[in-house]
Amino acid sequence: MITQLLIGIGIGIAVGLAFAVITFFLGINYRKRVAEVLHGSAEKEAESKKEEARREAIAKKKEILLEAKEESIKTKNEIEKEVKERRNEAQRLERRLLQKEEQLDKKSMSFEKKEEQLQNKMEKLESKEAEIQEVLTKQAQELERIAGMTSQQAKDYLLANIENDVRTEAAVLIKEIEAKAKLEGDKRAKDILSIAIQRCAVDHVTETSVSVVQLPNDEMKGRIIGREGRNIRTLESLTGIDLIIDDTPEAVILSGFDPVRREIAKVALEKLVSDGRVHPARIEEMVEKAKKEVESIIREEGEAASLETGVLGLHPEIIRLLGKMKYRTSYGQNVLKHSIEVAHLCGLIASELGVDTTLAKRAGLLHDIGKSIDHEQEGSHIALGAAVLRKYRESDIIINACESHHGDVEATNIISVIVMAADAISAARPGARRETLESYIKRLQKLENICDSFDGVEKSFAIQAGRELRLIIIPEVVDDSGMTLLAREVAKKIENEVEYPGNIKINLIRETRAIEYAK
Repeated sequence: MITQLLIGIGIGIAVGLAFAVITFFLGINYRKRVAEVLHGSAEKEAESKKEEARREAIAKKKEILLEAKEESIKTKNEIEKEVKERRNEAQRLERRLLQKEEQLDKKSMSFEKKEEQLQNKMEKLESKEAEIQEVLTKQAQELERIAGMTSQQAKDYLLANIENDVRTEAAVLIKEIEAKAKLEGDKRAKDILSIAIQRCAVDHVTETSVSVVQLPNDEMKGRIIGREGRNIRTLESLTGIDLIIDDTPEAVILSGFDPVRREIAKVALEKLVSDGRVHPARIEEMVEKAKKEVESIIREEGEAASLETGVLGLHPEIIRLLGKMKYRTSYGQNVLKHSIEVAHLCGLIASELGVDTTLAKRAGLLHDIGKSIDHEQEGSHIALGAAVLRKYRESDIIINACESHHGDVEATNIISVIVMAADAISAARPGARRETLESYIKRLQKLENICDSFDGVEKSFAIQAGRELRLIIIPEVVDDSGMTLLAREVAKKIENEVEYPGNIKINLIRETRAIEYAK
């Protein structure tokens, strides 16, 4: 039973194994056939895509070739068009060149004809000139035979007679002009002086002795005058300045020679006008405030000048006197600015010469210190300045520079010489000072006298404030070639004898006139 069971189980296992083997081979065969089917389908699809890509590539190729052909045709047309245009332009240029060449040929032929005609005319003129020369020679020989003298002798004789006649007429004319000039000279000189004084003196005096205070309205003039003039009298007595109230609209004029007092009066009056309350007590209060304010400004200006020039260690009173020079002018030049300028110039010169620049600047800044008190004390600004410097124990070098900068005292050191030079530079530069009328007229007269001293100069005129000279030349004495030499001689003499700033332009004018009267 067990044996049969085991046999049955073995048979079942054998049958199962056989079935499994058969199934395995059948599955392999199936998968192989499926794979073959799939492979064939993929090949067909790949072949289809390949064929489609080939067709697309052929179409794209045809399209690119077509576009390239169209572009080539277009480029070819443009090139042909440009070539055609250039060919036409070249043809136009060629035609123009041919036309110009024809014109030049015609002109050349015309010039050749004219040249030939001119040559013929020149030959004829030469022959005629030779004939005329021969005739003139015969005439001269005949005249010499008749007159009994040579042509050179006759020429000398005529020139001598003409020269004598001209000299006589010139002498008579010169005497007439001199007589007329003597008659009119004094009157003309007085007129020139009066006009110059009128024009120059007014501005200078106004600037140095007058200040103007603007008012808000003309009603303020009455308040400044006050009842029976008590306000104006109080202000004048406290400041020492004259108040001029006239018809000038909305303005009051302060007149006085002391610039500090005039500034105090100006500040006080401006404060009163601004405040509006004008009465003696208020005037006294404002004058006191103005004095303190001006004193403060003076000290500030002195300290500023000291700092600007680098001159330190000055006595407080000297700093105050420096500040006062802000309100002092000399020939229209502010004395404080002039002193600062001289100090800077002294420093520059001293540095170039290897001298103590600090000492040179100190001497330059203090050289005109006396001008701050010459309104208050008797004496020249040089003596007053030296006394101040001695009082506050400045060095002998500084004192000597102050005393010698105008040549009143001999300079004993190089610093004094530097101050002298710097002071002259600052005063003489263009626009620094107004030239006095007397020296101005003397300089012009000297220039004219130098010009008149040369032979051949009929009259000279100094114009443009002496920067230009115009000389009227006698044409019979100086010819055109001699004018250049004469101008050079005049310039040399002026350079040697006259001191002047800048350049002087010398103009020579020569004119020949022939005048005769029919009687």
